[in-house]
Amino acid sequence: MPVPELSDGNPFGAHRVLEPHGVLPQPAQKLDNDMSRIWDNEILVDVDTLNVDSASFTQIKEQAGGDEQRIAQIIVETVQARGKQHNPVTGSGGMFIGRVAQVGSRLADRGLAVGDPVVSLVSLSLTPLRIDKILEVRKDVDQVRIQGQAVLFESGVYARMPDDMPPTLALAALDVAGAPAQTRRLVRDGDTVVILGASGKSGILCAAVARQQAGPTGTVIGAGHTVQRVERLKTLGLCHEVVALDATDALACHKIIHDLTGGRMANLVINCVNIPNTEMASILMCRDGGTVYFFSM
Repeated sequence: MPVPELSDGNPFGAHRVLEPHGVLPQPAQKLDNDMSRIWDNEILVDVDTLNVDSASFTQIKEQAGGDEQRIAQIIVETVQARGKQHNPVTGSGGMFIGRVAQVGSRLADRGLAVGDPVVSLVSLSLTPLRIDKILEVRKDVDQVRIQGQAVLFESGVYARMPDDMPPTLALAALDVAGAPAQTRRLVRDGDTVVILGASGKSGILCAAVARQQAGPTGTVIGAGHTVQRVERLKTLGLCHEVVALDATDALACHKIIHDLTGGRMANLVINCVNIPNTEMASILMCRDGGTVYFFSM
């Protein structure tokens, strides 16, 4: 049965903000995640999977000591306290897969029907979410299967699930789609590009795009922090050079890239890592007048 509708919802979802007054949903401390009614400009979704962003999931795993039950508990506690999956440490969220449960009457022209599979392309840090039960924690892919519901606002962006790839793969790719899109915009023919965290989801996609955009005279340098990740990068063949480095050690990073480039350094450094304190290394690997793109949270 459809849930009742309320009218005159704010296009940006401000009607769901409980505290503090006057802010938008993303910086809000708490959202209204009551799904027993929706506004006429909302889409109610039955959520199947949360794709927690890498920085957030890494922090949660560390806090939980890797224990899956504790990971689930931390996520549930965050949603209970904030009405959304908005990590209070990293400030980041993620996205979800689900099926449309109800479309508000003001959004009837969106072409969505009950049961349509959708992926949210706005952050969980601004998405009202209710978790009824956590079914599975997938530590290897930063995903959590749940029973619950979420709301997409009138201004929210979403995509229909593609039918030519597994749902979890589609979610992972869509989650980091902004990074390769920016890479395509930023890389010029002949550029030297350094990618930190090049063996992760966003890093791999960035490396593929950077190699294409930089052309035959460009150089793509992929960096990983473990032997296993470095070997993975070499196997993929996306980077001209693959190096192992600690992105929190700014001086060591500078020396490695200085030696690799003959002192020219990088035109563009793309930071895709999921740990803190890597900003200075990114800056030191970049030449004067170059660009550093922080995709990392």
